[in-house]
Amino acid sequence: MSAILSGKVAAVTGAASGIGRATAHALARAGAAVVVADLDDTGARRVAGEIADDGGRAVAIRTDVAREAEIRAMVEAAVAEFGGLDILHNNAAAASPALMSRDRDIVSMEVEVWDQTFAVNLRGPMLGCKHAIPVMIARGGGVIVNTSSVSGLTGDLSRPAYGASKGGIEALTLNVATQYGKQGIRCNAIAPGVMETPALIANVSPEDIALYRRNHLTPRLGLPEDVAATVVFLASPGAAFITGQTIRVDGGLLSHHPAYAEMMRQRE
Repeated sequence: MSAILSGKVAAVTGAASGIGRATAHALARAGAAVVVADLDDTGARRVAGEIADDGGRAVAIRTDVAREAEIRAMVEAAVAEFGGLDILHNNAAAASPALMSRDRDIVSMEVEVWDQTFAVNLRGPMLGCKHAIPVMIARGGGVIVNTSSVSGLTGDLSRPAYGASKGGIEALTLNVATQYGKQGIRCNAIAPGVMETPALIANVSPEDIALYRRNHLTPRLGLPEDVAATVVFLASPGAAFITGQTIRVDGGLLSHHPAYAEMMRQRE
C-alpha cells in the first residue's frame, strides 16, 4: 500500500483486536502515525509494538471510551506524541459475552444493560468527536470514521440495545458531517456485516454463523481487513468528496430478498 496518509496522525479506539487492530495496522502501512487506544492496555501495547516492528509509528494508551477524561487523554496523547490529530476511527464497542448475553429482548431488558451498551457504543463516539474536532480544525480539517453495524439498519430477534446504539451512530455521523463540514471535517460511518473476529466466535454459535454465511452474497464472511481497507480509503484524498455517508461493508447481506438463503438451499 502506498503511503497515501504520510504525515497524518490517526487514533483508533478498540484497537487491541479485531477490526480496530486491522485498521491500526492498515493506517500505519498507509503512512499515518497511530494512537492505539483500548481498554485492554496489554493488547494495545502489543499492537503498537507490532506496528513499530513493521517500521511504523504508534503509541498505545489505555482508553475507556465511556469516560470523557480518558477520551480527552487519548486526543492529548496524539498531540503530545505526534503533533496533532487528522483521523479518528471510533471503533470500540461493548461486545463482551457477559453483556451481549443479557441483551435479549425489550421486555426483559435490564436498564443497566441498555445504559452500559449506549455508554460505550454511542457516548464513546460522541466524546471522540467532541474532543477530536477542535484539534482537527486547528490543523485545517480531518476525517472521522464511525463503526456502525448492519444491526443498526435492520430489526433482529435479539440484541436490541446493540442495534439501537448502532442506529444512533447513523444520526451522530450525519450531524457531525453537517455541523463541521465547512470547517474541513468529513464524517462517515461503516456498517460491517458479519465479520470473522474474536467477538463473533465469543458471542455467536457455530450454527448461527453458518446461517449468516448462507445469507451473505459473497463466498465468505467479512474479515477485519475488509473494514480496515475502507477506513483507509475514507481517510484518504480519494474520498475527499464523501461525507455524511454510511458505507455498508457487508458482503451483500442487506442487498437481497429475505428468502434468498432458503431459496439457494432449495437449489443445492
